[in-house]
Amino acid sequence: MTKTPIHLWIVGIVSLFWNAGGAFDYVMTRTNAAEYLAAQPDARLMMLDQAPLWFGFTWALGVWFSVIGSLLLLMRSRFAGATFALSLIGLLGSSIYTYGIADGGSMVAAAGTAAIVFTIAIPVLLVLQWLYARAMTRRGVLR
Repeated sequence: MTKTPIHLWIVGIVSLFWNAGGAFDYVMTRTNAAEYLAAQPDARLMMLDQAPLWFGFTWALGVWFSVIGSLLLLMRSRFAGATFALSLIGLLGSSIYTYGIADGGSMVAAAGTAAIVFTIAIPVLLVLQWLYARAMTRRGVLR
């Protein structure tokens, strides 16, 4: 068995914290946490209120499988890559609604630079996590 490289622990922990941020947003939104929702732009709240059931399913898939993927990475499981891939499918589905159907692109632009950065960072980082997990599986680090 291959020795665990230090970068796996670094990537795994950073990945877990990053994805936990998405899980926090999901939980706070789905449980209607008043203080959290009060800080959200009205356009986002309206978009979420009008969202179809399939959006909720794909959003949950994207969020929770990214958290699970991070945990599997830390557990050195070869299933981390497949789990990140499922998260990407969820992200794709929720993005189709958010940026295609609900016109979340103009909502993000109105929310400012930070929203634009997050909108770009989320898929980029998720693809990088998936590629990293696949590379670690091919090297025999994930078993």
